[in-house]
Amino acid sequence: MPHIAFYAGSFDPPTDGHLDVIRRALAVCDELVIAIGTHPGKAPLFSVEERIAMLDRVVKDAVAGKPVRVTTFDDLTVHAARRVHATILIRGLRDGTDLDYEMQLAGMNGTIAPEIQTVFVPASPPVRPITATLVRQIASLGGDVSGFVPKAVLSALNKKFPAKR
Repeated sequence: MPHIAFYAGSFDPPTDGHLDVIRRALAVCDELVIAIGTHPGKAPLFSVEERIAMLDRVVKDAVAGKPVRVTTFDDLTVHAARRVHATILIRGLRDGTDLDYEMQLAGMNGTIAPEIQTVFVPASPPVRPITATLVRQIASLGGDVSGFVPKAVLSALNKKFPAKR
């Protein structure tokens, strides 16, 4: 039985930090499902379709030939993971603050879906400070985010914030 891992997030936008976790997650699974969470109460910068297209593009470039697919979900992460037969939840960790929060999530998810194990993937040192929130803020104020996102994402950000460039 293949080990399918589920990596959920908003990916608004996908960053070099996300790609780092994706590359590292592929070492512990046979297939990786990248799942974009959608919530009606949130107003993302990029539409779901834009995020799917960006992830498809940057993942194809970063992990060519690896078994990765992109999907969406709008319910509990563990319910979405079950639908794709995942047995592993991938969670990226940047620092101790992430660990505290992620441990709470892992505990709750483990209670709801004990058959799905959470695997923490520590971020590589160069990408630890990167968050999608900071990338959006810097880009919206005309800052250079080229060191934090893949080229395809940089191009999409430049289109969203043309006046500041």
